[in-house]
Amino acid sequence: MQSLYSLSAVFLVAAVSAQEYQLEPEAIVVSYPEWYVSNAEPRYRRDVTYDKKIGDGRVFGTLGQNDNGLFGKGGYEHQFFNDNRGKLDGQMYGTRVLGPDGGSSHFGGGLNWKNPNAAASLDISRQIHGGTSYQAAAGGRWPVGKNGDLSLQGTYGRAAGMQREYGGLANFNYRW
Repeated sequence: MQSLYSLSAVFLVAAVSAQEYQLEPEAIVVSYPEWYVSNAEPRYRRDVTYDKKIGDGRVFGTLGQNDNGLFGKGGYEHQFFNDNRGKLDGQMYGTRVLGPDGGSSHFGGGLNWKNPNAAASLDISRQIHGGTSYQAAAGGRWPVGKNGDLSLQGTYGRAAGMQREYGGLANFNYRW
């Protein structure tokens, strides 16, 4: 046990003395190519984004880069109806990612419907030369009497290469 105490004391003394030791800025020499350190403007993030409304829909897209590599994504979103039946939107999209470990391409789409009491959604996506993923969800909330409401929700889905997942929830609320 005494050896643990003495070892801890040695590490503590080493840590305190290391904090007092500093390198002089002149001692650190880093050489960069001349084209990299020229007096040109500094580089900034160069994402290109496109978003245009077309009738009841819109076309969107982005090209850019992040720490994982280059990416591009684009798609189309359309509103089918927005009236007493509720609101129904649909979307289709595609993405492409290029990185040091290779690249991947995905495409997919989805439908979303909602009204004042209920909502439902369905999303399907597929990776090129890979698996298909899908997710469906629905739920609703209806008033019961003056101070209560009943809500029901359910989900069903599957990620590529994984087992199916599903769940449900029923809830009755009454406010006294």
